[in-house]
Amino acid sequence: MDDVEPLVPQGPAEERRPNGHCTRCPISSQSPGDSKVVEDFRRRLKYFFMNPCEKYRARGRKPWKLMLQILKIAIITFQLVSFGLSNEMMVTFKEENLMVFKHLFLKEYKDQRVDRYAVYTKTDVYDHIYYVIDRFINLQNLTVGNHAYEKIEGEYTPLTLCQEFFRKGSISPGNDTFDIDPHVDKECISVYPLEPLEDKTLSRDINFSLDFKRLLSVNIYLTLKAINLQTVRHHELPDCYAFSIIIMFDNRANSGRIKINLENNVGINECKDWNVASTSGKNNHLLLFDSFVILACFTSLILCTRSVYKGSQLQFHYTAFFHTYFGKTVSWSERMEFVNGWYILIIVSDTLTIAGSALKIGIQTKDLTNYDVCSILLGTSTMLVWVGVIRYLGFFKKYNILILALRAAFPNVIRFSCCAGLIYLGYCFCGWIVLGPYHEKFRTLDKVTECLFSLINGDDLYSTFQKMREKRYMVWLFSRLYLYSFLSLFIYMVLSLFIALITDTYETIKQHQKDRVLVSQLKAFVAECRDQPDSGKYKIDKEPTCCCYCFG
Repeated sequence: MDDVEPLVPQGPAEERRPNGHCTRCPISSQSPGDSKVVEDFRRRLKYFFMNPCEKYRARGRKPWKLMLQILKIAIITFQLVSFGLSNEMMVTFKEENLMVFKHLFLKEYKDQRVDRYAVYTKTDVYDHIYYVIDRFINLQNLTVGNHAYEKIEGEYTPLTLCQEFFRKGSISPGNDTFDIDPHVDKECISVYPLEPLEDKTLSRDINFSLDFKRLLSVNIYLTLKAINLQTVRHHELPDCYAFSIIIMFDNRANSGRIKINLENNVGINECKDWNVASTSGKNNHLLLFDSFVILACFTSLILCTRSVYKGSQLQFHYTAFFHTYFGKTVSWSERMEFVNGWYILIIVSDTLTIAGSALKIGIQTKDLTNYDVCSILLGTSTMLVWVGVIRYLGFFKKYNILILALRAAFPNVIRFSCCAGLIYLGYCFCGWIVLGPYHEKFRTLDKVTECLFSLINGDDLYSTFQKMREKRYMVWLFSRLYLYSFLSLFIYMVLSLFIALITDTYETIKQHQKDRVLVSQLKAFVAECRDQPDSGKYKIDKEPTCCCYCFG
């Protein structure tokens, strides 16, 4: 890359008004004093691009943003760990209860894959449905946990048994004829707890029968209550849970195999009457700490927004200055030098932390139960905070080369990824439509994308090839061509080119720093300022209040 041409002031220029609020004075009045104006502005630019330590040496201003970011790293990480431990107890309680419900309500259930639990005869369907009802009625005599029926206004919530079926249907596979009304009807009955059935024949005891030729699904809905006592050991407020259980008998495929699945939707509420020693004080401390996190992030948000605004103002002044004094336009890439991407990152992180902390306070006070949303906000904000640490590593020369290389390679990497992504999508669609009927890893489009990405990383290579051996010869041959071409293309070519893009950019940046090559007129202009941060000349600079530059 060639060196930037030296900047030479032009001769007289006409007065012109390129925007609605900025006037530039004619250059005809330039005098030897102009060099002082240029040097002052050059010094101002150099001060803007200094790191916090250099700014402290230059003007004695304490690096408040730097100290605040270091404080944020500590408090946000502590906040995340605290929330993570509490969230871990909640998740453990939910998962263990889900396993308990499967063993309680699913007949002869064993720990296995859910899609393998199914029934195949009419008798088994009725037996499994009745088994659920019987277990629900006798729950208090069966469970070893603190589960109980839900009460609403003094009455127990019943178990609801619903079936969905075609409104009308006449199917005769032997004659290859059928007559179906596609409209779906739904019938439900309720069974209240503590009312045991006298007979184990469903059709007689609860007047419930199934027409399997028209049947689409049978769903059983029930609600149970429980209290999570794990939090008490950690001196936190106990949580009261409402488990909305759905047991589904899925016959939509009408294949003779009815799949059974149990899902558990959890609602978390504040317990109405509780008393745990030494809990309220700790909870108040957590609320105060979360409030302090919000205050720190809000302060950081204001300071970083102010810095971004001042950078945009300086960019405007720099553009006007160069246009007036040198008669040159400033490129878009040079204007973006004044936009500090790290500040944008911090602003996003602070916004997410404030929102996540507010949700966390609501969860701790039992006003909200959005654990997932809170986890996403706090987790993403903490990730961005730690990524922001790279900015401070950039103050060291060797680390700065790496950061510059990543930033310079980013546009090429994005363009390259778009091209590679098109090829990747082509393979995904092809594998889904051709291999999907014969291989479970290609059964759905999302599974195909996951499978191919795993193959790129070297996972499940042998098992993916092996499962296609017993298929039809034409499909087997196509699968070999498909997999070999994909692996050869992406592992040996695409990934190699991807790495080459980054390494080439790294070597280029490294050579430029070694040869001190100035890649923009902005850097060339600032580099002419030889004043060191501790020279004392930066303390007398005063920033102009407008963008009008008059020389003479």
